[in-house]
Amino acid sequence: MFRYKRIAIKVGSNVLTRSDGTLNVTRMSALVDQIAELHRNGVAVILISSGAVASGRSEIKIGKKLDAVSTRQLYSSVGQAKLIYRYYELFREHNIPCGQVLTMKENFGTRRHYLNQKNCMEVMLDNGVIPVVNENDTVSVSELMFTDNDELSGLIAAMMSMDALVILSNVDGIYDGDPASPESRVFREIVDSKQDISAYIQTGKSHFGRGGMLTKFNIAQKVADEGIAVIIANGTRNNILTDVLSDDSSTVCTRFRPSAKPVSNVKKWIAHSEGFAKGEVTVNAGAREALFQPRATSILPVGVTHISGDFEKDDIIKILDETGKQIGLGCVAYSSDEARERIGKRSNKPLVHYDYLYLM
Repeated sequence: MFRYKRIAIKVGSNVLTRSDGTLNVTRMSALVDQIAELHRNGVAVILISSGAVASGRSEIKIGKKLDAVSTRQLYSSVGQAKLIYRYYELFREHNIPCGQVLTMKENFGTRRHYLNQKNCMEVMLDNGVIPVVNENDTVSVSELMFTDNDELSGLIAAMMSMDALVILSNVDGIYDGDPASPESRVFREIVDSKQDISAYIQTGKSHFGRGGMLTKFNIAQKVADEGIAVIIANGTRNNILTDVLSDDSSTVCTRFRPSAKPVSNVKKWIAHSEGFAKGEVTVNAGAREALFQPRATSILPVGVTHISGDFEKDDIIKILDETGKQIGLGCVAYSSDEARERIGKRSNKPLVHYDYLYLM
């Protein structure tokens, strides 16, 4: 009945909350009913759910003025408990256990922490438990936060090697103009991951969420390029999950066609690790050309012209061409001090081996 067997579903704050910030339990219940149907049909589901801060906002009246971080921490501490309790009760009606996974951006910064999270969620799925994932806003600080849960959902989909990622918003997909205009139409399919339609996208953000449609588009392109189908759809529509995940193509949404080229799990981790880069390596024109040939090529010191930053072995670094344009990310094989000693020299040991190199 459903073409995908492993699905990550991201639900935005504006789908789960009413205009006053209270949880829309009726809509939550309808979404849980659909996820339960997927579960009964053998589909493994991970739910990335916003709504904690908005939920807490409706419960607490702040007596004195707080800064933005303290306010978010306060709201999320109360709202997260309320949100997961609702999910627990709703899934229990279907005899399906769910479990809470709270994470932070820095937990994706090292391979060890990354694999620890992956193992946790694999164990949950193997035992029929639906992971409900959210950022731990109670301890996250601004400079180490995800852009929003769209970014988190992309990381989860890649980490767990899901077949598809469904991003539920309060609009039908990506429009070629203002979604409020009757003349605007939804892009039904994005075939080429390099297709740039960002000029069409409205840059405003939702009332309760931190991100916007441009963030969704950028995340969707990257995830599709890693071989995972992405669907952006309207979570306020009835039966939206079962409709977009069945073979019925009449449902209005934006689909990103996945790349047919396989991407290793290590490269998926590196692809989403730009925020953890400790340095930059500039390569010459010849090295750049070699990297984008069909034949697999590593980055050798002989092709490096400049190194900036201080990094250790196994840190993430950015790869730049001579114009300063970023062309990739990599897990470096030795420290910045060793790398500087070998700039321009012929060496059999790559600075970044192809297996640990992600090209954009």
